[in-house]
Amino acid sequence: MTPEYPPGATPLDPDEAAGLIPDHITTQGQLNEWELANVLEGQRWTLTPRNREDPLTEQFVRELHARMFGETWAWAGTFRTTEKNIGVDPLQIGVQLKALLDDARYWLTHGTYSLDEAAVRFHHRLVSIHPFPNGNGRHARMLADTLVFRNGGVQFSWGSADLMRVGNARTAYLQALQRADQGDIAPLLQFARS
Repeated sequence: MTPEYPPGATPLDPDEAAGLIPDHITTQGQLNEWELANVLEGQRWTLTPRNREDPLTEQFVRELHARMFGETWAWAGTFRTTEKNIGVDPLQIGVQLKALLDDARYWLTHGTYSLDEAAVRFHHRLVSIHPFPNGNGRHARMLADTLVFRNGGVQFSWGSADLMRVGNARTAYLQALQRADQGDIAPLLQFARS
C-alpha cells in the first residue's frame, strides 16, 4: 500500500511505512478506517474517569500514542528517529517534550492561562515538537482534550469535522496552527471551540 497524504500531513519514510501491522490493508480508505478504530480505543482509554494516570509525563504521552496507533503501526509510542517536514531534531524530542510537560504543569497549577488556552498552547507546542513518525496532530488534540477533561472542562470540538479529510475544516486548522507558529494563539483557540 502506498499512503496518500492530505496537505499538511507528514509523509512516512519507507522504513516507517513498512511498519504497517495489518497485512490486509491495500487502500488509503482501509487504512483510515483501521486507524480510526484504533484512535477511538485510545480515546476511550484516556477519557475514562477511571484512568487517573498523570497525562503530563513522557510515559503517558507515549502510552496514549501506542493505544491510538498500536494496532496499526509497529512504531506506535516510539519517538521518531528521522527528520520530517515539521518538528524538532529527533535528538531534541525528549528534551523539548520534558520542557513542554513542565511548562504545562506550571500553567495549570498557577493559572497562567485559562484551561482552554493552556490546553491549546500545549497542543500547539506538541505538534511543533512532532515526536512521532505520524499521528501527531490527532495525538496532540487528544492530549489537549485529556488536559481539559481531567481539569473539569469540556472536550474541544476541533471544528466538528474529520481533520484528516481535505476540506474547509482542515484548511482552517492548518491556518490556525500557522498563526500560532507566528505567536498568535487566538485563531487556534477559537478553532478548538468552533
